Amino acid sequence: MVFSSALLENAVNEFAKLPGIGKKTALRLVLHLIKQDVPEVENFSQIIAKMRSEIKFCSRCHNISDKEICNICSNPMRQQQLICVVENIRDVIAIESTQQFNGVYHVLGGIISPLDGIGPEQLTIDALVARIVPEETQEIIFALNPNIQGDTTIYYIGRKLKGIPVKITTIARGIAFGGELEYADEMTLAKSISNRIPVENYISSGR
Repeated sequence: MVFSSALLENAVNEFAKLPGIGKKTALRLVLHLIKQDVPEVENFSQIIAKMRSEIKFCSRCHNISDKEICNICSNPMRQQQLICVVENIRDVIAIESTQQFNGVYHVLGGIISPLDGIGPEQLTIDALVARIVPEETQEIIFALNPNIQGDTTIYYIGRKLKGIPVKITTIARGIAFGGELEYADEMTLAKSISNRIPVENYISSGR
């Protein structure tokens, strides 16, 4: 692309750094902003800057939050003894959209993937284990993506939880192996949560 303005080019280059945004899409976005009134664009930039500078991560579940404890964890109407373990924040949003889960969450921040250089120590696994006894957790539900990395993570955490009196289940295989939770339709995801199975059965099935 050849730009007549360095300001325009710099803005396009910044937008193009966003995931899934190519140069052409970035250009469309920037040209759209140019058409807006200056106060609207200033408000847009201030909201983004405020979000980045003030956003927090829940000290309990590691979900995104405006406060020290997120709205889900602090909600007395949620089943506090039921923890759904997910890979990332997008999975929390996907499951919440089903309106079929009324417990709390634990965001691992990824899954074990040696090929990508991600080991257990880089995830919030120890924080999860530390929650179970003090919070009198009754059940852990693994809602990880159905792939080799997700299975490896479930197996590893299952071993860490051995000896702790807590029920351990995983969502049913309503989602195809190799799929991702955030792209599953709400009905399929809801049924997977409702029809969860014990982890020992899941692991022994070789899936």
